[in-house]
Amino acid sequence: MQQKLITAKNIVVLTHHNPDGDAVGSVLALWFYLKNNYNAVAMVPNDFPEFYKWMPGAEHIKIASKSKEESSKLLANADLIFCLDFNSPDRVGPLANDLKSSTAEKILIDHHLLPSDFFKIAYTQAETSSTAELVYEFIVAMGDEKLIDYNIAVAVYVGIITDTGSFSHSCNYPQTYSITSRLFEKGIDAAVIQRLVFCNFSESRLRLLGYCLSEKLTIIEKYSTAYIVITKEEMKRFHFKIGDSEGIVNYGLTIKGIKMAALFTERNDYVKLSLRSAGEMDVDKFARKHFNGAGHKNASGADIHKTLNESVQDFISYLPLYEKELSKK
Repeated sequence: MQQKLITAKNIVVLTHHNPDGDAVGSVLALWFYLKNNYNAVAMVPNDFPEFYKWMPGAEHIKIASKSKEESSKLLANADLIFCLDFNSPDRVGPLANDLKSSTAEKILIDHHLLPSDFFKIAYTQAETSSTAELVYEFIVAMGDEKLIDYNIAVAVYVGIITDTGSFSHSCNYPQTYSITSRLFEKGIDAAVIQRLVFCNFSESRLRLLGYCLSEKLTIIEKYSTAYIVITKEEMKRFHFKIGDSEGIVNYGLTIKGIKMAALFTERNDYVKLSLRSAGEMDVDKFARKHFNGAGHKNASGADIHKTLNESVQDFISYLPLYEKELSKK
């Protein structure tokens, strides 16, 4: 790998469409590592939430949707493309064709299940908390742990806490805590980062959350399932911005006895489905089988190219197939 970096003239560090905290953290961590010695560009397909823009280096991330022609050229001229936090080229949305047609060597660093064979080199580990954690391990494997500074530590920590819900799920891997302890040695402040990520929302976002819980929450007791539906009109009413629906799906699982939670958000040409589960209900398999989605056993999602009503009705119709997993026993 060291030789590949040395010979590369242009490197792109890319993550998935609608980047979340792990995506942004992973991209920034790897970009900070590479930028001092190599010609590297950090790129996301579209914009990311405001509550991640305080992160060191965030202003240097190339947002492809705002500079389409330049981003296409960067991918076309790249020698190496690091693909972070996604396991299929289709997950980069409008950049998919550019990624597929690029002659660059594609290197995957990811923690999702069943990675595509599209990538030349794949560094994946599904039990790991986050892709950011894998980026940390990648830097160490390169023999450069000494180069992990405050900026990289912040980026990795944001990736870990956002993908584990502040260590409330997907965090039974001992290495996660070992790495986290080393991040504190770099001077990060956990309380400050927690507030900047989770207590930095707009008033309209909080009102949207309240509305979803009081007016839009539906419980299907027979199948221990809770779901919320947000229409385009409701998004407009609450001045929806990128990231405003992040985390809402998790509230369904806080209800006693609920084993699966779903959030449907209506977009212009598709419906975004977010899924969360507890116990043995595998929402990755659920999303893959019924909606061509993907993710993790207890956290997954999909983009559904049907109407909002059709999407919800399809979801409900599949629940009887999982009666055993969703049983209250």
